[in-house]
Amino acid sequence: MADLLALSTRIVDSGIADVAVNRVTNQLSEVAENLAMVESFSHSVVWDSGDGLVCFDASHANTGQAVVSAMQQWRAQPIEAIVYTHGHSDHVGGSGPFAARMAADGFRAPRVIGHENVTRRFQRYRHTNDWNVAINARQFGGIQGDLENALNDLRPPTGGRKLSDFIPRDTLELTDSLSDFTTMKFGNETVEFHHARGETDDHLWSWFPEKKWIASGDFVIWNFPNAGNPQKVQRWPIEWAAALRAMIAKGPELLLPAHGLPIAGKERISRVLDEIATALEDLVRDVVTMMNAGETLNTIIHAVRVPEATLGKPYLRPLYDEPEFVVRNIWRLFGGWWDGAPSRLKPAPDEILAVELASLSGGADVLMRRAVELAAAGDLRLACHLADFAGWAAPDDPEIHQMRAEVYDARRKSEASLMSKGIFKGASRESEKIIKAALGEK
Repeated sequence: MADLLALSTRIVDSGIADVAVNRVTNQLSEVAENLAMVESFSHSVVWDSGDGLVCFDASHANTGQAVVSAMQQWRAQPIEAIVYTHGHSDHVGGSGPFAARMAADGFRAPRVIGHENVTRRFQRYRHTNDWNVAINARQFGGIQGDLENALNDLRPPTGGRKLSDFIPRDTLELTDSLSDFTTMKFGNETVEFHHARGETDDHLWSWFPEKKWIASGDFVIWNFPNAGNPQKVQRWPIEWAAALRAMIAKGPELLLPAHGLPIAGKERISRVLDEIATALEDLVRDVVTMMNAGETLNTIIHAVRVPEATLGKPYLRPLYDEPEFVVRNIWRLFGGWWDGAPSRLKPAPDEILAVELASLSGGADVLMRRAVELAAAGDLRLACHLADFAGWAAPDDPEIHQMRAEVYDARRKSEASLMSKGIFKGASRESEKIIKAALGEK
């Protein structure tokens, strides 16, 4: 077993993450008496309550079987309950294998505890299944070859079942649907379930008052908070920060996140939670201040910054989401979808604008050559604009799209966050598909 608490203490106290802090090992490590964590995608925190095992999250569909096997090797007991910290697929998709293992061992299916909005989330996912499968493939599709920067935890596991359903059909539904606050008794212990919006609208964090443990779900992910994901629905950074401050007020002595390392020590936990909350609060303050001053989104996203010292902390690095995307989500929360540029309220189609710009500049090849020059000079933001215009103006030209793919591959390599890498690699693949079609390849 790994000594996860010693590792997290060293990293938090030194401020240096010299090893991966998010790992998909599917190995179990004890972190307290009758308490363990299986590191996976996401983790499952498992507690021997005395009346059976209580598991906080069931991990991903492709890791659920390995996770439940690890915990059953630790304690070959029935799983009394699975607590969904929220309804994201990497937290609930493994529940089917959990139930299957219980049935194979002659035990009844576990209770499933979660916020009432989990049910509505499942309904939405099923209604938009193909969209969600596609955007997740793009989101996680750009990090191959970049695992040295500690992103190995953030790529969905390969192997296992091929998933055509974003929420697998054997995912367990809630048996215990909670609202804003509920207490439950397991064995001799009371557990408090607190609802708060943050990454999702169905998030629970759990407090063990006698033991002073908190199972925080994705309110702590050992990366910059996932409050700005460009392909997903609204996130709530203000409420996220408030939830972290509510956790601090409890005085926890052990923090159990669903991604990253557990953290021990009241002062250490308070400091980590405070720094994450402050980063979110400062972003909201700065964005709203500029909105109140009448600034456009274009101005705000290029002006509001999180200090580099903050982003350098081991639990705030922008390796998954990033502050620029959170800024956009704050704008969306308060200002709607229009960015303030009049021409973009009811814009011309991209391809029509691209053809016009190509005509004015002397052709799509002129735009594309300039894009390549800008990329070589390091101005990848502007290069990608011109590469897109060239590609839209010449949608079937393999030479144009070869250069566009190269520009976007360069952009992917320059980015730190998984979300940026995935989307920019997706753009490169779009052009690669056009090249293959032009050459008659499949």
